[in-house]
Amino acid sequence: MTLAGFVLLLITAVCMSVANLLIKHGIEAAGGFTPSASALFRVLRQPAVLAGMLLAGISALMWFRILASQKLSTCYPLFVSFTYSIITLGAFWFLHEKVSAQKLVGLAIIVAGITTVARG
Repeated sequence: MTLAGFVLLLITAVCMSVANLLIKHGIEAAGGFTPSASALFRVLRQPAVLAGMLLAGISALMWFRILASQKLSTCYPLFVSFTYSIITLGAFWFLHEKVSAQKLVGLAIIVAGITTVARG
C-alpha cells in the first residue's frame, strides 16, 4: 500500500466513523428508531443524521478511490479495523458508552493486527 493510499484510507475511516457517531447521536436525539414511516421522517429531520449521511456519502466516494488504486485484501481489513477502533473510542468519549476491559484488550489486538497488515 502506498503512503498516499494509507493516508486516504485513514481519512476515509475517520470520516466514516464520525458519520456513524453522528447518525447514532441523531437517532438518540429523535427518541430512537423503529421501522415506520413516522420514525424515519422524525430521524431524517435530525441535523446530526443528515450530516452523518452526507459524511458517509463523501466517505463512499473516497472509498471508491481507494478501491481503484489499492489492493482490496490490504485496504479492507485496515478500513474495518480503523473504523472499529475509532467508533469504539468515539462512542466512549462522545456518546458515553461503557467500554469493558475485554473490549480494550480486543482493541489492542486489532491495533497489533493493523500494524501487521500495514507492513505486509
